[in-house]
Amino acid sequence: MESEKTQSKPGVSLPERIGGTPLLRLDHSVQGLAGITLLAKAEWVNPGGSVKDRATASMVQDARDRGLLTPGKTVLDASSGNTGIAFAMLGAAFGFPVHLAMPANVSPERKRILRAYGASVEWTDPDKGSDGAILRARELAGNDPDNFCYMDQYSNDANWLAHYRTTGPEIWRQTGGRVTHFIAGLGTTGTFMGVARRLKEFNPAVQAISFQPDSPFHGLEGLKHLGASMVPPIYNPGLADRQLAVETEAAYDMARRLARDGGLLVGISAAAAVHASVQIAREEVAAGRSAVIVTVLPDSADKYLSERFWEEE
Repeated sequence: MESEKTQSKPGVSLPERIGGTPLLRLDHSVQGLAGITLLAKAEWVNPGGSVKDRATASMVQDARDRGLLTPGKTVLDASSGNTGIAFAMLGAAFGFPVHLAMPANVSPERKRILRAYGASVEWTDPDKGSDGAILRARELAGNDPDNFCYMDQYSNDANWLAHYRTTGPEIWRQTGGRVTHFIAGLGTTGTFMGVARRLKEFNPAVQAISFQPDSPFHGLEGLKHLGASMVPPIYNPGLADRQLAVETEAAYDMARRLARDGGLLVGISAAAAVHASVQIAREEVAAGRSAVIVTVLPDSADKYLSERFWEEE
């Protein structure tokens, strides 16, 4: 019998709750499309409520391992929302201060969550989007490198490696290796880069399909129109077998339909992911092929319920 000292502690720690998210079957979204299985990772199950918990925990651990995040230093980064919340959560849990640069037009819910965690936030020009926040974070890091540990999620390899090491293998295992298509949106591009690389190592025939907003002026919070934005250094466009563009209104419509027809309240980028996945599903059926399509639902709708599109029919 194990002694009391050697027995493991009951329960799990906060980092142990990150990852291992369920793979939901979205049968209602592909009803009538014979031979199609549509699956989606429910990333809001993570303790910070989004897929960004994975990358953020990876970046924090990497910074600690390399001696960059030491006692007395403040974690600094630019974020459009979910990464900032994840940093704020981990900072509160592990006792390091967090300072963020974020566009001022992020949802009110995000602002309240950050305030609840005690993060310090500089609100940047909403017209400059995430690029404006990135430039401010770079300025802060350059002016005070001794005080800040600048995570730079858009350039940080620990971002995509989180998905290479966890999300990709989870998808492969949860589908029994049957996945034929992987679809994800582009923001920092970390999720797509990491998962696509790993799935193609498992099976080079897996189709990796990315999507982004169809216009520089869009309402798909968390996603970037790369043609009109600063391209993340971790992004490799050659990894995608295909790239799609999603309209904001199409994502809003899908969010409403998922809630009202499927009982699934998801965020805007998650709804865009389902829209893109259904497009691919229809193309596969038209070509007479079956498919197991997997996408990522980055978060739930709890950070977007103040948006007016929910009231539309």
